[in-house]
Amino acid sequence: MTVVDARWVSPEWLEDALGSTLGDAQVVSVDATQIGTGQMATCVRLVPEYDRFTSAPASLVVKVPAADPSSRTTAAALRSYEIEVRFYRELAPGLPVRAPQCYRAEFDPATTDFLLLLEDIRSGRQGDQLAGCTPDEAAVAIDELPKLHAPRWGDTSLAALDWLHRNPPEGVAMSAMFIASLFPGFRDRYEGRIDADVMALAERLMAGLPAYLADRAEPWTVTHGDYRLDNLLFATSPEAPPVAVVDWQTVVYGPGVSDVSYFVGAGLLTDDRRTHERDLVQQYHAGLTAAGVPLGWDDCWEQYRRYTFGGLIMAIAASMLVEQTDRGDDMFVAMAQRHGRHALDLDATDFLP
Repeated sequence: MTVVDARWVSPEWLEDALGSTLGDAQVVSVDATQIGTGQMATCVRLVPEYDRFTSAPASLVVKVPAADPSSRTTAAALRSYEIEVRFYRELAPGLPVRAPQCYRAEFDPATTDFLLLLEDIRSGRQGDQLAGCTPDEAAVAIDELPKLHAPRWGDTSLAALDWLHRNPPEGVAMSAMFIASLFPGFRDRYEGRIDADVMALAERLMAGLPAYLADRAEPWTVTHGDYRLDNLLFATSPEAPPVAVVDWQTVVYGPGVSDVSYFVGAGLLTDDRRTHERDLVQQYHAGLTAAGVPLGWDDCWEQYRRYTFGGLIMAIAASMLVEQTDRGDDMFVAMAQRHGRHALDLDATDFLP
């Protein structure tokens, strides 16, 4: 599947995909423009021309495999494309979290080709992982997480979904070994750009990674797995949703509070995070309890501290597995630096063997 595929820029294909939303209208033509800088997939904006007035979307986004062969190989190994398609097919309809509406979701297991035809949320401004966000924006992002976590909190039937439950004991051990094997490359590439104490923390984490990853108490729920600013669209007009969440290639069955630690750890610059993080975690806890989740505050805060390592692990693994770019390097350095400082600030080494 190429970046601009004649199949899905054809009026006939788009008419079939949009179905009843067209009413009596027909698609006359389709303009396609690549957007974004995603490293694991390619996004293209489609702007259809209709032959008459219709309530069908004025524009849409098609998401397809990355053009870079190494990124695509990584995505296939991690099942990233299958995971996102199945999220939209099987989970998104039952969750009130604001994700783009999905008009078509296709996945070919033989080739690992995938295609998503999604709502184009043009009223949303993408967050910037490098710049960070304001405390007010962080509060908006945190407000959305109970809508993802609460509905399926403690739902053990999720463990039967092999594409979602990717953390059985044998899988955790293999993942830990694989991630640790990537660390020397990460250290060689970024040493000197990351504080020495953060790099030393990463080295200690890698040594104890199997035990750390295996020690994650249930109950679990549906978690995003990469809940950060680059995957959030903030409202730019009053009628837009306050925030929309995109890029569901990492959705996983796991501890919900890990999404909170991950977002706060890198979304806020360090001084802002130190000032506002307890209020933000209390806000999340209040949202969960209001939705009926029986999670005590002390347990919530302990989990928040425990999972501060998640972003550091992601930075090490992802940086070595996707196509290297200047912005990608800057982003992975910022993630490692902020998440590492977060873990050190909260004495998260208490949770390492």
